[in-house]
Amino acid sequence: MSKTPISNNPPRLISLFSGCGGLDLGFEKAGFKRVWANDFDADAQAVYSLNLGPIDGRDILTVTEDEIPEGDILTAGFPCQPFSSAGSRKGVFDSRGMLYKECLRIIKDKMPKVIVFENVRGLLSTKYIDGRNLAEVIIEDLSKMNNIGYNVVYKLLNASDYGVPQNRQRVFFVGVRKDLGVKFVFPPKQKKDNLALRHVLNIPKNVKNQVDWTLSPQALEMITYIPEGGSWKDIPYEKLAPRFQRIRNDMKKYRSPNFYRRFSRDEINGTITASAQPENCGIIHPIENRRYTIREVARIQSFPDDFTFIDDSQKNIIAMYKVIGNAVPVSLAQNVATAIMQQVFKKDNHEHR
Repeated sequence: MSKTPISNNPPRLISLFSGCGGLDLGFEKAGFKRVWANDFDADAQAVYSLNLGPIDGRDILTVTEDEIPEGDILTAGFPCQPFSSAGSRKGVFDSRGMLYKECLRIIKDKMPKVIVFENVRGLLSTKYIDGRNLAEVIIEDLSKMNNIGYNVVYKLLNASDYGVPQNRQRVFFVGVRKDLGVKFVFPPKQKKDNLALRHVLNIPKNVKNQVDWTLSPQALEMITYIPEGGSWKDIPYEKLAPRFQRIRNDMKKYRSPNFYRRFSRDEINGTITASAQPENCGIIHPIENRRYTIREVARIQSFPDDFTFIDDSQKNIIAMYKVIGNAVPVSLAQNVATAIMQQVFKKDNHEHR
């Protein structure tokens, strides 16, 4: 995808819950200029500052509105664990779920032209404290903001429809301030050419971060029985760990899970998770008995090869899987950002000439 040229006055981006920078890098590639970023996670901060520049590491609860510069667009990937199918699904009853309120506090003060929220698909089936659907609450909160309000649309997007070699579904909310007279339209899906793993795993030797988190001896033994394109269902029963035997004994009770998925080189990978465990996601290399390397999962998340991670200790290696798994895929972010740039800011510039 071509890089959008940056104009003399690029739109200013305020980034909340920035993570290691996947969303921000995508917006930067589309021509936005970041004026402030924030994330509380030390591992994410370390990667962000290494690649993108300064990031405020304070808890957002302690940051006052006047400490944040003015911006034209505000993005927020507020913590998704409360809404995730992999989490406890406490939703807004989880204190992290209420971090959404911190976004509203800052939006109310700054009233940027555009707001972008990104989250897991579980948010769409989450109920608010009063029983309403959380998605409806978000739309209502933003549509009435400061008596001006935002036209808000949302859509569940699959990253593989936007140049990302991964089937990863995330919901995006885009709100455009009503006085601008724009209702955002999500970009059309793209062809899925060259997204299969064989096009992703061909990494030159000189690229950094080609180290992997070693599997446990038990996991290592089990994966030797899994063929390319297979899963734990290919492992002989007697070779399964006892807890997996219990699940195999009553697949219906456990909703037929598909652990230890080993995607083939001709498939698009499934969702990479922050835990990077073979029970949670397809993180086993198609033909080698190991986890994907840090660089391989970074490529599956569409990070460029010059975006570097910290891998000087086993602790850091595990942390890098976490920050990459939590990130917004760069190409997905860039596609959404480019559509916003074209529909809102190009129009805006034209009208003010």
